[in-house]
Amino acid sequence: MTGQKTSGSGVKKGSSGRSYKSKAGLTRQPRKMRGLKPSSQRWLTRQLNDPYVAETQSRGLRSRAAIKLEQMDDKHQFLKPHMRVVDLGCAPGGWLQVVSKRCRLDAGHGALVGIDLLETEPLGGATIILGDITEPDMLTAVHRAIGGSANAVLSDMAASTTGHRSTDHLRTMALLELAIDFTIEVLEPGGIFLAKAFRGGADNDIMQLLNKQFEKVRYLKPAASRAESVETYLLATGFRGAVLDEREDDTQKA
Repeated sequence: MTGQKTSGSGVKKGSSGRSYKSKAGLTRQPRKMRGLKPSSQRWLTRQLNDPYVAETQSRGLRSRAAIKLEQMDDKHQFLKPHMRVVDLGCAPGGWLQVVSKRCRLDAGHGALVGIDLLETEPLGGATIILGDITEPDMLTAVHRAIGGSANAVLSDMAASTTGHRSTDHLRTMALLELAIDFTIEVLEPGGIFLAKAFRGGADNDIMQLLNKQFEKVRYLKPAASRAESVETYLLATGFRGAVLDEREDDTQKA
């Protein structure tokens, strides 16, 4: 059969290198893929062959994104013991797991707050708030939960995709702007901000905004972020402390 391979043991395998064998012999594709649209089949095949998906499951991590955060921190070492951290868009909790371990929150020092519109399974040492970061009382709730200002704000938020790249980019960048506005209100001077972004036409405006508020801003692309994806991350360090935005300044002068 075209696309089949034979291993040393004589077992036939599909073109992906996996063996989907039933009592009737080799099947052409996994049972769960039958009847799916081609795009869905490609997604499932990618998942089945993704080593980071397998690692996520074997380690009991709540999301594949947890590995991305680990890889970024391994290289840039921005997570420190006993930090006060806010995780925006925290569901299902993969980043909460990483922060809790690397910031050693089990020692009773530091604080971790996760916020999301979706329910998130509880995690020891973390305060999880169900709600919208634009709600008027959210800042008060976060300040109360962490006992002051945060050392770091993390955001893995992304808008639901439509399949239209330009639209998806603009929607996610709009979320990123909301995350930046929230961060300016809750982060202490010298703090860090890490957030998901999509490369595209709105990058310059975001970079200008972050460069005004932080001493250093850089793009990160962890190995676990698929090469074909436009997903990237922005790491901003050295928060200057609520620098007045030019748009707000112009409004006040008027």
